[in-house]
Amino acid sequence: MNRMFRHADAVLRGRATGRPWGLVVVCGLAYGAVMGSISGLDGDRGWQVAFSAIKVPLLLLATLVLSLPSYFVANTLLGVRADFSEALRAIVASQAGLALILVSLAPMTMVWYATSADYGSAILFNATMFAVASVGAQAMLWRGYRPLIARNPRHRLLLRAWIVIYAFVGIQLGWTLRPFIGVPDSPVTLFRGGPQENAYVVIVRLVAGVILRRP
Repeated sequence: MNRMFRHADAVLRGRATGRPWGLVVVCGLAYGAVMGSISGLDGDRGWQVAFSAIKVPLLLLATLVLSLPSYFVANTLLGVRADFSEALRAIVASQAGLALILVSLAPMTMVWYATSADYGSAILFNATMFAVASVGAQAMLWRGYRPLIARNPRHRLLLRAWIVIYAFVGIQLGWTLRPFIGVPDSPVTLFRGGPQENAYVVIVRLVAGVILRRP
């Protein structure tokens, strides 16, 4: 346990060595369990907690894996393929940082659930937590990319491209893997049935619905 705390501290300070996949999994499991606990653990609701716990690290790791091929090609086309291993270390470290920030925000999510049982607001609140964690992870990624950018300014463009690719894939994949929270008083399911929709259209619709409901 102490080793994991030291590893987490090294990641947050930008001194991580190796590939901290374990932090992504452990912290993702922890935040996912909190996400799925909006209706407690009574009856079959415990399954929602378990499903959500599994899905968050799956979302983070799958988004990374799906985004890397196009990013590798972009690095090759811009002539910096030799630096890709170093870029990958910075990216993975930022993923661990994202998971660490998420788990640090878990108490806030628990307080939100305790004070509001509205499902739509819970979705927007968790989306905000992911946005906050993503901003923090981007700051860590920029810090990790400084030596690369100093070596070749093309890495600045590639870093911006990575952020766009990762966000685009992550939002749509997150929508595909839903539910992460689970509708209260509805049967627990591993995946949401029905036709697939574009995540960005649904987000706009959800935000508009919450705003219009307010007096």
